[in-house]
Amino acid sequence: MVAIPEGVSVHVSGRKIAAKGPKGTVEREYGAKGLVLSVKGSEVLVEKMEGAALGDDVLNAVKSGIRNMCEGAKSGYTKNLQVIYAHFPISLEVKGSSLKIKNFLGEKQNREADIIGSTKVEVKGQNVTITGPDKEAVGQTLANIKRATRIKNRDPRVFQDGLYAVE
Repeated sequence: MVAIPEGVSVHVSGRKIAAKGPKGTVEREYGAKGLVLSVKGSEVLVEKMEGAALGDDVLNAVKSGIRNMCEGAKSGYTKNLQVIYAHFPISLEVKGSSLKIKNFLGEKQNREADIIGSTKVEVKGQNVTITGPDKEAVGQTLANIKRATRIKNRDPRVFQDGLYAVE
């Protein structure tokens, strides 16, 4: 069982679940065969069908995912990054569903990082804020930015330019 927080509504249709709250809506479909999801009062029941070959690890992963969905719909997730450079000034621009990274290591070609789902990316000077209701989408957007600023063919001890997570 997963408790539904105050202010969040959960809708289940088969193996598809949606959590709606003040910070947004998070939807997900679980592909595990034999999984039964249902809402009973203020709790989501996660069970396996009779004779299904699902282990407790799968059920616990689904419960954790539902907990994250409810928490994200209620209060959202935020990651903060800071632009650090020693050699060439890096400029960032959000354009549609991608983040353009300009002048990284003095390169003429811009680097791009995809923004996943309903995640919002805000750039204010040297600070970048990634926010959204879906924990996985926020994390994947952060990973896309890290991958786009990976330094190749240079000594990483000398060239430490990039975007780094700060708290």
